[in-house]
Amino acid sequence: MEPASESRDCLVTGSSSSSEEDKVVDPGNGKDSAIGGDVPPCPEDWEIVHLKPGKGAPMKKLCGYLHKYSAKAPINAWKSRWFSYDDNKCHLLYYRTAQDVNSLGSIEISSASFDLRVGAGEGVFEIRTPSKNFILKAVSKQAMMYWLQQLQMKRWEFCDNLPKGFVEEDAVLSLSVNEAQLEDSEEGHEFFPPVKTPTNVVGLEAAFLPAPQSAIALQNISLKHPWIEIQNTVHNLCGNWQNRRDNGGMFVYEGTQDNPEDVTEEEPVEAEAEDAVMADVQKDRRMRSKSSLTIKTKKMSSSFPRSFTEGTKQEKMASLQHQVLVLTEEVKSQKELVRLLHKALEAAQQEKRESCRYLTTEKEKDRLELVRHNVRQIAELNKQVEALMVERKELEQSLASKEEHIKELKAHVQLLMEKNQAKQQVVLKLTEQMARNMPDFIGEADAIATETLYRQQEEIEHLKDDLDAYKTQNQFLNSEIHQVTKIWSTVAKREKTLLMKCACLQAHNCQIESKYLMVLRKLQSLPDLASDHVEMVKELVQEALQWDVKEEAMIPVQLRPINQYDYYGFMTVPDYEAEDWKLLAKIQALEIKSSNLLNHEALEKPLSDRWNNLGELSPTSELKNLLRCGVPVENRQRVWRWLVNYRLQHIRSAGHYQNLLKKCEVTEHPASRQIELDLPRTLTNNRHFASPTSQLIPKLRRILLAFSWQNPTIGYCQGLNRLAAIALLVLEEEESAFWCLVHIVENLMPPDYYSNTLIGSQVDQRVFKDFLSEKLPRLTAHLEQHQIDLGLMTFNWFLVVFVDSLVSDILFRVWDAFLYEGTKVLFRYALAIFKYNEEAILKIQDSLEIYQYLRFFTKTICDGRKLMNIAFNDMNPFPMRLLQNRRGVHRLKLEAELRELEQIKAQYLKEQSEHASSHLNGVVSEDEEDV
Repeated sequence: MEPASESRDCLVTGSSSSSEEDKVVDPGNGKDSAIGGDVPPCPEDWEIVHLKPGKGAPMKKLCGYLHKYSAKAPINAWKSRWFSYDDNKCHLLYYRTAQDVNSLGSIEISSASFDLRVGAGEGVFEIRTPSKNFILKAVSKQAMMYWLQQLQMKRWEFCDNLPKGFVEEDAVLSLSVNEAQLEDSEEGHEFFPPVKTPTNVVGLEAAFLPAPQSAIALQNISLKHPWIEIQNTVHNLCGNWQNRRDNGGMFVYEGTQDNPEDVTEEEPVEAEAEDAVMADVQKDRRMRSKSSLTIKTKKMSSSFPRSFTEGTKQEKMASLQHQVLVLTEEVKSQKELVRLLHKALEAAQQEKRESCRYLTTEKEKDRLELVRHNVRQIAELNKQVEALMVERKELEQSLASKEEHIKELKAHVQLLMEKNQAKQQVVLKLTEQMARNMPDFIGEADAIATETLYRQQEEIEHLKDDLDAYKTQNQFLNSEIHQVTKIWSTVAKREKTLLMKCACLQAHNCQIESKYLMVLRKLQSLPDLASDHVEMVKELVQEALQWDVKEEAMIPVQLRPINQYDYYGFMTVPDYEAEDWKLLAKIQALEIKSSNLLNHEALEKPLSDRWNNLGELSPTSELKNLLRCGVPVENRQRVWRWLVNYRLQHIRSAGHYQNLLKKCEVTEHPASRQIELDLPRTLTNNRHFASPTSQLIPKLRRILLAFSWQNPTIGYCQGLNRLAAIALLVLEEEESAFWCLVHIVENLMPPDYYSNTLIGSQVDQRVFKDFLSEKLPRLTAHLEQHQIDLGLMTFNWFLVVFVDSLVSDILFRVWDAFLYEGTKVLFRYALAIFKYNEEAILKIQDSLEIYQYLRFFTKTICDGRKLMNIAFNDMNPFPMRLLQNRRGVHRLKLEAELRELEQIKAQYLKEQSEHASSHLNGVVSEDEEDV
């Protein structure tokens, strides 16, 4: 329940007791009034008062009587209620009468939408809130439109003035507040023109009129709020008794200054006169009795100047609008003048600097050089002026030609208008001739036609009224849609800013947590740590490893929560057996989350928009750059299918895969046993392959068996199972994944990459060592010093395209570029991985520690953007022709080494066979020795 002083300013009362005389209502401040608190005054303290707001009072008060529809009312559907708008809470409070203290209820306007119904009755409109819909009816159409427009303005003012706080600290405003409000009001008026204020219907003037009476005495009583009805009734009875006792049953009001029109129409001189008179009244009130106060108030009310009521509202509103326009134009001219003065000041300062420079120069040669420099500048400026003059002449010629064209068009239009007038005259003459030839009598058929015409005219009039009503409804709904859209966009911007703030905070939190875990990991590896400290560190590590995803639900806003599995089913925190690796896995997950939160709005969303706007795919440089940046998850399946189809369109045929499957059913391939052994070892950290009963295991088996018949020279090689599994995760369709495997093995990789000898893989390892020595010489020298063989790690990278080596998010980005550009992407990313961790490797001075670090250092890479920039920017140039030349050189060397190895092997076998035969001839058997 709202007190009268807070909910509405209809009837303001004061204190009459001698002890409270000093607390008379102050025009500039209502805090000391008797009803300024939350509790209404006692009946014996009521007295004659003046309805006069102070200088700090609101300029506009929205209140008045409306009929409220109640479908559940047992007495009558429509009830008369006094409605008053509360500026502080943006609520529309309603009472039974204007004199009530406690409200029967309220309507929240800030989240409401408005609608008017055509055909539901004159003045009927609806306020829709998230919790309830309110149907109201005004006394006229004008009053209804005024209420709707004012409520729209109040809603926009409240939503626009919400406290921003830290949300918009960095926002740059292009317009001032007044200009923005003026622009908003002008845009709203384009849809819905301003409605004039209905007199004696809306505002505080309506409070002095009697409430609308009903045929039934109990019609307006609210049965839902009996206690409020009793309080209001007692308050009104006590007020009437006090007024009759002090003033003969009559309230005396000074004026209705709370009315918006009265406040806006009041002149400054009249306001000063009223303040002086009110000061006299308050001074006399402390010295005289109650009766003299009443007489003084009546004299004051009658002594208002007549000019207070003169003049029409429309004229004053027009004059105020004219003043606003004049002031706006004056401000614009002043801004232009300031801009010109700034330019003149800059020119003067430049001239002053040049003069000072000339004067401070000691040598004549330097001064001469300055003069020559100025002369050259003048010549350049003259050239620019000449070019601008030429351009101006060209524009003038173009303008003249366009004006001539416009004159020709005007002449053509004039000719058409003359032809139209001539045709109209001919039509009028023919119509008059027809009218003269018509018969003078009217038969029964004509009478029936005339009656039908009258009916049609009546229907047309009704349709015109309906059309006007629908036009008004359309204007209002357009205004409502426009304003609601603006409010929604403002709220969306604030929400987006809040989400970005929250993302930054969550990323910062993840970074702090990862640093904390890294410190724990370093403490755990210290050899000289005290025993009690060792136990404490172990407890902290165990507590850190008890990471529960459900704790994320406690956070009210979840932007990019860490789930147990990512989009493709990979574990976000792999379950390693070693505690040290478990701690490393959690640090990695936190770093990935932090990177995703920070890059989502700044990088990922613009990239996703570029992919959505790309349209039909075609091999272009734009597509190449986008593939290097990575394909969004929602577009990756479509892009991979296009890449495979584009590269294999010359060999792919319909039904080929089904024929291979039928062949697998008829004949068992020799590689099927090895395939069955490798299936349970495929992507063990992915939930789609972790269990033997997973749905993708049978699909993977069929793909590998079909490929063994597709390429008999390879059949099956360890590593193909992981390539097919990645293709199956993205493409989902079994046949598409099969052709993706064919594209990788037969198009992208060298022919003998997966042969029995793995010659292509060995050649690439040697080529990679050459590139590593060229791009990273310090790291190469460090590894050679400690005799580190990188092939133990990098061989598997190339063979399975980094599967099980990189985190899933970075892995799929590598594959996006690899499927389009080929194997040079593998060299780029392999070099980028070592460049990413170069400083950390250089710090390690022990061979065993280097090998241990190289086992897991690829898992520590979490920033995919940084790795991509290193691969495609820092490692340039990287032409494919150079790669092919290096492969050819190392292939010749490797084949020669293999031939030499075969010869050594054959020689060794020959010697072994000869040695075995000679040994058998000279050795005595055990049976002979026994004899």
